[in-house]
Amino acid sequence: MKAVRFHEYGDPDVLRYEDVEQPVPGAGEVRIRVAATSFNPVDGNIRGGYMRGPIPVVLPHTPGIDVAGTVDALGEGVDGIEVGDEVVGFLPMVGSGAAAEYVLAPAEILTPTPKSIPLPDAAALPLVGLTAWQALFDHGELTAGQRVLINGAGGAVGGYAVQLAKRADAHVIATAGPRSSERVKTAGADEIIDHTITEVTAAVSEPVDVVLNLAPVDPAQLAALVALVRPGGVVVNTTVWMPAPGDEERGVRGVDVFVRSDAEQLSRLVALVDRGELRVDVALRVPLAELPAVHAQAATGALSGKVIVLPPAA
Repeated sequence: MKAVRFHEYGDPDVLRYEDVEQPVPGAGEVRIRVAATSFNPVDGNIRGGYMRGPIPVVLPHTPGIDVAGTVDALGEGVDGIEVGDEVVGFLPMVGSGAAAEYVLAPAEILTPTPKSIPLPDAAALPLVGLTAWQALFDHGELTAGQRVLINGAGGAVGGYAVQLAKRADAHVIATAGPRSSERVKTAGADEIIDHTITEVTAAVSEPVDVVLNLAPVDPAQLAALVALVRPGGVVVNTTVWMPAPGDEERGVRGVDVFVRSDAEQLSRLVALVDRGELRVDVALRVPLAELPAVHAQAATGALSGKVIVLPPAA
């Protein structure tokens, strides 16, 4: 089968499109004929060798944490999944990923795909959707009527975060640049701050209950956002190389988020998609052989929106 792998850490040119052996599922695993995976910024960080501590992959490594596809083989002891089922999942970060024609997955991380969107597009949902859900509700404890500032709402996680926060009846303030502001508005933001021309701390007129930071801002800029949070509120930060600031005197918590795979939460997101309450946006669809070019574009900041990656047709 075809796959994209890197045999050493480095720049995007270490990625190779090559032939590899088709994997065989072990106990508790299924093999998936991949319909699509997606590109996530963490893929570039893993490839570059910056995540060797928290994500110790074995080389050569196949990237691709998200997967959508069709089950084509079952390992011993797998129940509740059948050959032919269409599934979506967030793969273990340390294992072989879905930038391939086939991938193995633990059966317990998978959930049926949304029926209202094309199968490949489901690969745009797991990692970024779960990041938004866990940041807002598990860590931010966002509830109806609260005010949330989503800093960096123009990215893929931000699009889901705005939709989910608005669906929870929160008042959503979002920061976005000119190329993503319309997308953020469509997602449901009540207020949009153009961070390229306006200082965020000056533009927020009333305290917020939750700050969700999704942007790789300077640590001083992140620290300044604490002043916008009411006493007892929270700053939730997904840029884990930079600790979330808090204010102990005012009871403002600082929480760092490292997303985890959760099939039950993913099934909730799938249900929202099928009810028309959550939109899956795909900016670009590229063949698997072009994944190295996607990594290269991401390294220069040229990517905008969610990219899904399609293996060769069966």
